[in-house]
Amino acid sequence: MHKPAKTACARHILVKTKEQAEQIKQQLAKGADFGKLAKKFSTCPSAKRGGDLGEFQRGQMVKAFDDVVFKREVLVIHGPIKTKFGFHLIQTVYRN
Repeated sequence: MHKPAKTACARHILVKTKEQAEQIKQQLAKGADFGKLAKKFSTCPSAKRGGDLGEFQRGQMVKAFDDVVFKREVLVIHGPIKTKFGFHLIQTVYRN
């Protein structure tokens, strides 16, 4: 049995409404650049880094966010995921 990942690297785009998150997700599906859209729309301080959150440990993020990063497919854009901060589009870059 493999051990669950302890750390992961992810990037996200945080917006206020589900509708806006859906619109951005459609742009991403058409090949838009994740980093550019993060810089343009994300309300998180990570926006200036293209939404890059760097590497973090399991449990450091709110549960809904953690569940996506540590349990769902890597490199797929998941969302909109609702948290107390708003709506996220989340892409896990890697886990280890």
